[in-house]
Amino acid sequence: MGGQLLAAKQSAVDEKGGLKRTAIHGVLFRPTRPVPHDDGHLTEVAKTSWDIIGEPIVQVHLTTTLPGRVRAWGLHQRSTDRLFVVKGLVKLAVFDGRVDSPTCGGVYEVTLSQHSPGLLIIAPNLYHGWKNIGVDEAIVINMPTMPYNYEAPDALDLPWDSEDAARVIPYRF
Repeated sequence: MGGQLLAAKQSAVDEKGGLKRTAIHGVLFRPTRPVPHDDGHLTEVAKTSWDIIGEPIVQVHLTTTLPGRVRAWGLHQRSTDRLFVVKGLVKLAVFDGRVDSPTCGGVYEVTLSQHSPGLLIIAPNLYHGWKNIGVDEAIVINMPTMPYNYEAPDALDLPWDSEDAARVIPYRF
């Protein structure tokens, strides 16, 4: 019973082990890796020599997300986000709603954790957010290209569970 409801499992990697992702104009990803040492691990988060860093790092902040919770959809009109998952298991998604973009309507998705880390760069005017799909509180570092402006924040929100989000963004966490 229920056989007609089954769907084929889709692999997140290709036959050479590379991650499969849909490209979005203005989204860059640089995988990193934990390097084991006798007393633990070291993982690079960001280096000025990495091409994808672009503008100088002007602020670093962290956001925590409880298990099962979603933080989406956010959009910045001027600032670029540079996200790195420090702890937990997080599914990040980006939607390109820019009508003049070559990837308009596209969705980018990546799952990151401290065991599978990487730096995700999200250009301005892209909807983005994440869900903590793990069992522990997740910690995400952001290194935006512009410092937070308390008087006029460059932060717009569209609640992920709203009817408006369901009409605009073809992605469900």
